[in-house]
Amino acid sequence: MVSLHKLVEYADELLETAEIPDYPAALNGLQLENSGDIKGIASAVDFSTKSIQGTIDAGANLLVLHHGMFWNGFGQVTGPAYRRMSLLIEHDIAVYSSHLPLDRHPRMGNNALLAKELDLRPTGLFAKYDTIFIGINGESDIATIALVEKTKEFVKDYGGDVRTTSIPETRRTKRWAICSGAGASTDTVKEALKMGIDTLIVGEGPHHTSIQAEENNLSIIYAGHYATETLGVRALADHLGERYKIPASFINLPTGL
Repeated sequence: MVSLHKLVEYADELLETAEIPDYPAALNGLQLENSGDIKGIASAVDFSTKSIQGTIDAGANLLVLHHGMFWNGFGQVTGPAYRRMSLLIEHDIAVYSSHLPLDRHPRMGNNALLAKELDLRPTGLFAKYDTIFIGINGESDIATIALVEKTKEFVKDYGGDVRTTSIPETRRTKRWAICSGAGASTDTVKEALKMGIDTLIVGEGPHHTSIQAEENNLSIIYAGHYATETLGVRALADHLGERYKIPASFINLPTGL
C-alpha cells in the first residue's frame, strides 16, 4: 500500500494541478480523503453510484475521475448525493479528480492519447482557455474518410456513435486539431479557421457548429464526449498503479453521449 497523501502530492505535481485554471466545479485534486493508505485504484470518467460500486467491486479504495464529485455544482447532501457519500465513507474510498490538467497533459492527457490512437503526431497546441491551451494540432496527409473510420474503430468500445459534418470522399486532412469532450464551440471553430485547420476532432459541440464549419470548409468529427475522455483517467491510474505497485483498473460506464 501507499500513503494517500504521498500519491496525491505526486499526482498534483505531475499534472501541475495548482497552476492550471479550470471551472470552479472541477475542484481538481483530492476531493475526498480516506483513512490514509491506498491498496488499489479504480478510474472512471464520471462520478456516479455505478463508478463507486465499480471501485468497491474492484477491491480499490481510490477512485480517480475526470468529472469529479461536484461537477453538477455544490448542493445539499440528500437523496442520491447522500447515498453516494455514504458508500464512499462506508468503504473508505478516497476520490481524486482532474479535468483540464488531465485534458492537456502532453503524455497522459486525453488529447495526446487520442492523437496516438488515431496515428496522428502533434506539432502544436490548440483550444485556448484562459492562460493555457487544452488541445493539440498537427499536420498529416490522410483521406478524411479514413480518419473517420479510425475514429469509429476507437469509439466502438465506448458505447457511442461518431458523427461528422458532410465529408466528400475526395477530401484529405492536411491540418488537424483535437479537443476532447465539449471541444467544438464557436470560439474553437473560429480558432481552427484562423489557424488553417481543415479537420477538427472533438467529443461534441453545439448544433450550430456543424453549419459554421461546413460554410467555412471545415470538417468536424464528433467522436463522443465520453469516449474522448476515457483515455486520460485510465492512463493516470495505470501510471500511479505501476509507480506504487498497486492494482489499477478502469470502470467503463458509457453514457451514449
